[in-house]
Amino acid sequence: MSGIDLIGLFLANAAGTTAAVETVKRDPEALNEALLRNAGDGPIFFACDGDVDPRLFSRFRQNQRVVTRPSVDEMKTIGTGVTDAFCGIATTGSICVSIGRELTGPASSLTRKHIAVLDANAIVPRPRDVFSEEFLEGKALHRSFSFITGPSATADMGPLVRGVHGPGKLLIIVLV
Repeated sequence: MSGIDLIGLFLANAAGTTAAVETVKRDPEALNEALLRNAGDGPIFFACDGDVDPRLFSRFRQNQRVVTRPSVDEMKTIGTGVTDAFCGIATTGSICVSIGRELTGPASSLTRKHIAVLDANAIVPRPRDVFSEEFLEGKALHRSFSFITGPSATADMGPLVRGVHGPGKLLIIVLV
């Protein structure tokens, strides 16, 4: 599969999981505008593990609403978490987010809305490719991470309910 095919397949499959997806130019101003437009009102919990070039977040980090080290009380009220994702999986529309460092775990799982920023160059064809030296230089072998496929949803007790075990809304911004 070529890179363009992988991006298109990823976008279609991520949308099929009921995640919102958006492509944004790999530019600090464009990314800042997309993040602020989609984050809603109130504080924004930002945790970047460095898998997406941190310089791309330079404008966003300057915003007064962005919180990088929230207190326990702030965590109870912050509605949107923004993280980077170290890879995307084309065939499932899933993303992989590190959870062991820089508070990306809480930002991606304890907020009502999760916005993940993914570099289009980090999209792999299949889940097994996440562990391949060929595609990601073995990044997955040296960290703890979560596979995230769409917003949190459960139907254990009856009808489908979103947001019980994690964010009820997921937006994936793919940098192209």
